[in-house]
Amino acid sequence: MAGRQDNNDRTLAYAEVALSQIKALGQGAVPRNYEIWYVYATGYNPALNKAINDTLAQRGSLSDADLDQLYDDYLSHGRTTDRLDQIGARVVGEIDDIMILLAGTLGSTASFGENLRGESDKLSTATDHDQIKAIVERLVSATREMQQTNSALEQRLSQSKQEIANLQVNLETIRAESLTDPLTGLGNRKHFDRAVSEAIRAATAGNQPLSLLMMDIDHFKSFNDTYGHLTGDQVLRLVGLTLKQSIKGQDFTARYGGEEFAVVLPNTPLRQAIIVADNIRRLVMSKELKKKSTGEVLGRVTMSAGVSTLKPGDDADALIERADACLYAAKRNGRNRVICETDPEFSCVTQAAVA
Repeated sequence: MAGRQDNNDRTLAYAEVALSQIKALGQGAVPRNYEIWYVYATGYNPALNKAINDTLAQRGSLSDADLDQLYDDYLSHGRTTDRLDQIGARVVGEIDDIMILLAGTLGSTASFGENLRGESDKLSTATDHDQIKAIVERLVSATREMQQTNSALEQRLSQSKQEIANLQVNLETIRAESLTDPLTGLGNRKHFDRAVSEAIRAATAGNQPLSLLMMDIDHFKSFNDTYGHLTGDQVLRLVGLTLKQSIKGQDFTARYGGEEFAVVLPNTPLRQAIIVADNIRRLVMSKELKKKSTGEVLGRVTMSAGVSTLKPGDDADALIERADACLYAAKRNGRNRVICETDPEFSCVTQAAVA
C-alpha cells in the first residue's frame, strides 16, 4: 500500500540521520551506536536526546564509555526485566521473613498453651496461698510474653503489608512505563496493538461500531531539519496534549511511531469518527507554536488524518491498513485534511495501489 511506502520513506530518513551522525562523530557503525542515533533521530526518547545534547554541548563528542552509559540508561531492553526481578526478589524476601516470624510465633503459642495446661494442673492441687500466688504470677508473666509476641507479629505484618503495597505501586509504575510513550505521555505502539485488538473483540462480540483514526503531522521532517530535534519534540508534545484533551470515555490514543498518531474510537460510527478527527485537526492548527529558547513564533502545525471503520471479518491489520491508506490519500491531496474510506480520494489510492 502507498501508506506503507510513505512509512518506509520516513524510517529510511531516520536511518540516514543516524548514519550521518555516526559518520560526523567518527563512531563505529555498530548496532548499539546505530540504535542510539536512530532513536535520537525519531525523537522518541526525550531523555536520551537531552543526555546526548548536554554531553555534546559540554565535550563536543561522545566516547565509547559515554555511548555504553547512554545505551544502558535509556535503551537497554533488560532494564524493565531487571527491575521486575528486583521487585520479585523483595517480595520473596518479605514472604520468607514473615514465614520465619510466623513459625516463631506458632512455637511461642504452643509453648504458652503447654504452660497454661501445666499451671492449670498445679492450680487444681495447690492448697497454699503462696503456691497459688506464684502460679498466678507465672501465668501473668507468660500472658505478657505472649502479648508482646503477638504485638511484634502485628507490627511486622503491618510493615509487610505496607511494603507489599509499595511494591505493587512499583509494579504498576513499571507496567505503565512499558505501555507509555515517554515523550507525549500517550500509549506507545505496544499499548496500541493491544488496545485495538481488544476493541475489535469487544465490538464484534457486542455488534457495536468501531472506528480508527490514523493521524500524521504534516511536513514534520522538514520542520525537524529546520528547527532541530528539541523543537520537533515540542511539536510532538503539543500534538500529544491536544489528543489527550480531545478524547473521552473509552477512546484510546497512542503514538503509533515517529510523527504518526492513532486514535481508537469504540462504539463510534464512521461519520462521527470523521467529526472527531476534524475537531482534532482544527484544534492542533489553532495553536501557535513558539520556540521556547528564543520566543520565536514558528507558525502553526497541521495534521492529516485517515479514518476507517470496522467491517465484518476485519482483523487489526485490515482496519489499520485502510486507515493508513486514507491517511496517505489525505497527504497526497494537499494535507491538512481528513479522508475516510468512503471518500473518492481513498478509492483513487486503492485503485492506484492495485494497478
